[in-house]
Amino acid sequence: MQFGIFTVGDVTPDPTTGRTPTERERIKAMVAIALKAEEVGLDVFATGEHHNPPFVPSSPTTMLGYIAARTEKLILSTSTTLITTNDPVKIAEDFAMLQHLADGRVDLMMGRGNTGPVYPWFGKDIREGINLAIENYNLVHRLWREDVVNWEGKFRTPLQGFTSTPRPLDGVAPFVWHGSIRSPEIAEQAAFYGDGFFHNNIFWPADHTRQMVELYRARYAHYGHGTPEQAIVGLGGQVFMRRNSQDAVREFRPYFDNAPVYGHGPSLEDFTDQTPLTVGSPQQVIEKTLSFREYAGDYQRQLFLMDHAGLPLKTVLEQLDMLGEAVVPVLRAEFAKGRPADVPDAPTHRSLLASKEAAVRDAAAKNAAHDKNAAAQDGNAAAQDKETVA
Repeated sequence: MQFGIFTVGDVTPDPTTGRTPTERERIKAMVAIALKAEEVGLDVFATGEHHNPPFVPSSPTTMLGYIAARTEKLILSTSTTLITTNDPVKIAEDFAMLQHLADGRVDLMMGRGNTGPVYPWFGKDIREGINLAIENYNLVHRLWREDVVNWEGKFRTPLQGFTSTPRPLDGVAPFVWHGSIRSPEIAEQAAFYGDGFFHNNIFWPADHTRQMVELYRARYAHYGHGTPEQAIVGLGGQVFMRRNSQDAVREFRPYFDNAPVYGHGPSLEDFTDQTPLTVGSPQQVIEKTLSFREYAGDYQRQLFLMDHAGLPLKTVLEQLDMLGEAVVPVLRAEFAKGRPADVPDAPTHRSLLASKEAAVRDAAAKNAAHDKNAAAQDGNAAAQDKETVA
């Protein structure tokens, strides 16, 4: 499994001090968090995409390119790339460029976003959200796999003899996760292409997540990509830890109570009981995260949200130390126990390239066998003709 963190990049006042970080401070903090993620042995750093206050990550590839230059192993991803309001040609080119700069350490998560006003800002109609996601991704998928594309759709100008540049690194497109909280159409889209499905898993109860993941797994098998158990699933999660669980609850409560995304709603206790949010000791985080397998099956990627709601950078970095030292090593070992051999690992550029090369070798071997068989048949036919003449 891959373990990592994802950020939404919110600029939120610290409720304990009243201080709001500047945009520059928040952007620099996100970079520091990514570097810390690699330092403590995590696999993935993912950033959201937003175009409205109080969020700052409006240009994910700019940030990820900068982080790529300062890391060596970390997989750089998005926790949302807005497939609905971004131009699909620009998505294809931007992420292929990032792929080259990062030596393949790139994947991305397509999503529709959760901010309605963004659509008209980019000349789109929110009522067409699902249709935009379907049409735009189909074009991105083709642009990465076809050197010359002729295309016509509903939502952008046609393309005639168009080549997206640069071409994907090693001829291998970045792996795509389709992220959704509540839309079965997106789970269906992920299954159709044999891509990954990522369920945000931070606001909804387990039964809802189970339904979405099971739908995706069933449809993945329906489209012939493998068994339901071989489908590629990722989950989100939220944690706040201290060595003592009472200290974690006491420290996190003011941040929870005032958070823009869930403050002034259910109590912290009710929210942790009804959703995947874990506030407590590292052992409690381990136990609750392991329980995700009960309703999601053996899955491939677990990302945690840890830097939101106004938490200061120092606190987030402390959280990452605990995650890397006390939590993730245990999760790796426990999730590996009883994991069926036919459940695939999370795709990487290296594994996708190896699969492509193996497919080329298999095709060459089949062609050689076919040619050899055809030559043998021709030889037999010639011998029969010679015998007939004689």
